[in-house]
Amino acid sequence: MKKAFPPLVNEKCKILILGTMPGEKSLELQQYYGNRGNQFWKLLFTLLDAEFTHDYEKRKTLLEKHNIALWDVLEICEREGSLDSNIKNETANDFESFYINYPNIKHVFFSSKNAAKYYDKYVDRKPDITYEILPSPSGANATKSFSEKLEEWSKKILPLI
Repeated sequence: MKKAFPPLVNEKCKILILGTMPGEKSLELQQYYGNRGNQFWKLLFTLLDAEFTHDYEKRKTLLEKHNIALWDVLEICEREGSLDSNIKNETANDFESFYINYPNIKHVFFSSKNAAKYYDKYVDRKPDITYEILPSPSGANATKSFSEKLEEWSKKILPLI
Protein backbone atom coordinates (compact mmCIF):
# COMPACT_ATOMS: atom_id res chain seq x y z
CA MET A 1 0.00 0.00 0.00
CA LYS A 2 1.15 3.52 -0.82
CA LYS A 3 0.16 6.41 1.45
CA ALA A 4 0.09 9.99 0.24
CA PHE A 5 1.45 13.02 2.10
CA PRO A 6 -0.58 15.47 4.15
CA PRO A 7 -1.47 18.62 2.25
CA LEU A 8 0.87 21.59 2.04
CA VAL A 9 -1.68 24.26 2.87
CA ASN A 10 -2.47 27.17 5.15
CA GLU A 11 -5.54 29.29 5.81
CA LYS A 12 -4.51 31.91 3.20
CA CYS A 13 -4.35 29.48 0.28
CA LYS A 14 -6.71 30.26 -2.60
CA ILE A 15 -5.35 27.78 -5.15
CA LEU A 16 -5.06 24.01 -4.77
CA ILE A 17 -2.98 21.91 -7.16
CA LEU A 18 -3.91 18.24 -7.00
CA GLY A 19 -1.89 15.28 -8.19
CA THR A 20 -3.06 11.68 -8.12
CA MET A 21 -0.58 9.93 -5.79
CA PRO A 22 3.14 10.55 -5.22
CA GLY A 23 5.48 8.44 -7.35
CA GLU A 24 8.17 6.15 -5.97
CA LYS A 25 10.92 8.79 -5.87
CA SER A 26 8.63 11.31 -4.17
CA LEU A 27 7.65 8.73 -1.55
CA GLU A 28 11.30 7.84 -1.01
CA LEU A 29 12.28 11.51 -0.56
CA GLN A 30 9.04 12.42 1.27
CA GLN A 31 8.64 15.40 -1.09
CA TYR A 32 5.91 16.41 -3.47
CA TYR A 33 7.12 16.03 -7.07
CA GLY A 34 10.48 14.70 -5.89
CA ASN A 35 11.44 12.99 -9.14
CA ARG A 36 13.88 15.28 -10.96
CA GLY A 37 12.38 14.16 -14.27
CA ASN A 38 9.09 15.77 -13.25
CA GLN A 39 8.81 19.38 -14.41
CA PHE A 40 6.40 20.55 -11.69
CA TRP A 41 8.86 22.67 -9.71
CA LYS A 42 10.58 24.03 -12.80
CA LEU A 43 7.19 25.07 -14.20
CA LEU A 44 6.16 26.70 -10.94
CA PHE A 45 9.42 28.59 -10.40
CA THR A 46 9.46 29.80 -14.01
CA LEU A 47 5.79 30.79 -13.84
CA LEU A 48 6.33 32.76 -10.63
CA ASP A 49 9.57 34.32 -11.86
CA ALA A 50 11.62 32.87 -9.00
CA GLU A 51 15.11 31.44 -8.99
CA PHE A 52 14.88 27.65 -9.29
CA THR A 53 16.13 25.54 -6.40
CA HIS A 54 16.18 21.90 -5.34
CA ASP A 55 15.84 22.97 -1.69
CA TYR A 56 12.48 21.56 -0.61
CA GLU A 57 11.99 24.09 2.20
CA LYS A 58 12.43 26.95 -0.29
CA ARG A 59 10.01 25.24 -2.64
CA LYS A 60 7.40 25.07 0.11
CA THR A 61 8.06 28.74 0.94
CA LEU A 62 7.36 29.68 -2.70
CA LEU A 63 3.97 27.95 -2.50
CA GLU A 64 3.13 29.67 0.76
CA LYS A 65 4.16 33.09 -0.59
CA HIS A 66 1.73 32.71 -3.48
CA ASN A 67 -1.11 31.10 -1.50
CA ILE A 68 -0.87 27.81 -3.39
CA ALA A 69 -1.69 24.51 -1.70
CA LEU A 70 -0.54 21.05 -2.84
CA TRP A 71 -2.19 17.74 -2.21
CA ASP A 72 -3.14 14.49 -3.92
CA VAL A 73 -6.57 13.13 -4.72
CA LEU A 74 -5.80 9.70 -3.31
CA GLU A 75 -4.90 9.01 0.30
CA ILE A 76 -3.90 5.37 -0.17
CA CYS A 77 -3.69 2.87 -3.00
CA GLU A 78 -1.92 -0.22 -4.21
CA ARG A 79 0.48 0.47 -7.06
CA GLU A 80 3.57 -1.11 -8.49
CA GLY A 81 5.94 1.60 -9.67
CA SER A 82 4.84 5.17 -10.26
CA LEU A 83 2.35 4.97 -13.12
CA ASP A 84 -1.23 6.03 -12.40
CA SER A 85 -2.37 3.25 -14.72
CA ASN A 86 -1.15 0.73 -12.09
CA ILE A 87 -3.33 2.15 -9.30
CA LYS A 88 -5.86 -0.17 -7.69
CA ASN A 89 -7.80 -0.45 -4.41
CA GLU A 90 -7.62 3.30 -3.95
CA THR A 91 -9.22 5.54 -1.32
CA ALA A 92 -9.62 9.28 -1.78
CA ASN A 93 -8.56 11.93 0.70
CA ASP A 94 -11.21 13.63 2.85
CA PHE A 95 -12.02 16.67 0.75
CA GLU A 96 -15.20 17.50 2.64
CA SER A 97 -13.20 18.25 5.80
CA PHE A 98 -10.41 19.87 3.78
CA TYR A 99 -12.73 22.45 2.20
CA ILE A 100 -14.34 23.18 5.57
CA ASN A 101 -10.90 23.79 7.10
CA TYR A 102 -9.63 25.85 4.14
CA PRO A 103 -12.62 27.83 2.86
CA ASN A 104 -10.45 30.28 0.87
CA ILE A 105 -9.64 27.58 -1.71
CA LYS A 106 -11.61 28.72 -4.75
CA HIS A 107 -9.53 27.29 -7.61
CA VAL A 108 -8.53 23.66 -8.04
CA PHE A 109 -6.03 22.64 -10.68
CA PHE A 110 -5.45 18.99 -11.49
CA SER A 111 -1.87 18.23 -12.49
CA SER A 112 -3.10 15.47 -14.77
CA LYS A 113 -6.22 14.06 -16.39
CA ASN A 114 -5.94 11.06 -14.07
CA ALA A 115 -6.07 13.29 -11.00
CA ALA A 116 -9.30 14.80 -12.33
CA LYS A 117 -10.67 11.34 -13.13
CA TYR A 118 -10.10 10.03 -9.59
CA TYR A 119 -11.43 13.25 -8.06
CA ASP A 120 -14.65 12.97 -10.06
CA LYS A 121 -14.96 9.31 -9.11
CA TYR A 122 -14.89 10.01 -5.36
CA VAL A 123 -15.56 13.72 -4.75
CA ASP A 124 -18.46 15.99 -5.68
CA ARG A 125 -17.34 19.20 -7.36
CA LYS A 126 -18.37 22.26 -5.39
CA PRO A 127 -20.27 25.00 -7.25
CA ASP A 128 -18.21 27.80 -5.65
CA ILE A 129 -14.88 26.36 -6.82
CA THR A 130 -13.47 26.47 -10.36
CA TYR A 131 -11.73 23.36 -11.67
CA GLU A 132 -9.14 23.12 -14.46
CA ILE A 133 -6.85 20.41 -15.78
CA LEU A 134 -3.24 21.43 -16.36
CA PRO A 135 -0.90 19.64 -18.75
CA SER A 136 0.86 16.98 -16.71
CA PRO A 137 4.34 18.00 -15.53
CA SER A 138 5.40 14.35 -15.58
CA GLY A 139 8.49 13.48 -17.56
CA ALA A 140 6.36 10.70 -19.06
CA ASN A 141 4.11 13.33 -20.67
CA ALA A 142 5.99 14.03 -23.88
CA THR A 143 2.95 15.21 -25.81
CA LYS A 144 3.74 18.84 -24.92
CA SER A 145 7.05 20.64 -24.65
CA PHE A 146 8.06 22.48 -21.49
CA SER A 147 7.24 25.79 -23.24
CA GLU A 148 3.77 24.58 -24.20
CA LYS A 149 3.09 23.37 -20.66
CA LEU A 150 4.36 26.66 -19.23
CA GLU A 151 2.12 28.68 -21.54
CA GLU A 152 -0.98 26.75 -20.43
CA TRP A 153 -0.03 26.86 -16.74
CA SER A 154 0.59 30.63 -17.06
CA LYS A 155 -2.76 31.33 -18.73
CA LYS A 156 -4.66 29.45 -16.05
CA ILE A 157 -2.75 30.20 -12.84
CA LEU A 158 -1.12 33.63 -13.20
CA PRO A 159 -4.38 35.64 -13.38
CA LEU A 160 -5.29 34.24 -9.95
CA ILE A 161 -2.07 35.22 -8.18
